[in-house]
Amino acid sequence: MKFKKLTLVEILILILIGFSAGFVGGLSGIGGGLIMVPFLITFMGMSQYHAQGTSIGVLVLPVAFLAAVNYSKAGYINWQYVMFLVVAVVLGSYFGSKLAVNLDQRLLKRIFSSLLILAAIKMIYDSYKI
Repeated sequence: MKFKKLTLVEILILILIGFSAGFVGGLSGIGGGLIMVPFLITFMGMSQYHAQGTSIGVLVLPVAFLAAVNYSKAGYINWQYVMFLVVAVVLGSYFGSKLAVNLDQRLLKRIFSSLLILAAIKMIYDSYKI
């Protein structure tokens, strides 16, 4: 896969996506992919395959090495994006987890369940677009 030169705006969007995924993951305990995949599709114009592959690329060492190998062989990981996202995810997860441990447990459960509902609605809505 040939990489294009990223603009400053694209780099900032990638950092924001990575930080958001890490922050929400650290805050709620849900995987960063739940946030990262829809954001990469919406804000970076990626396909579902590329967004999933890139998200897995971010999590490659701690979570999904073999899955990332398969996505990479199929050409579905944008390693250029991964470099920026991984740093932002680490920072976001740190700050999200710092906030989470200081929130009331009931509020944390509401945040978690709301994110799951929103993700489900988005997936259902997107499934009718195809």
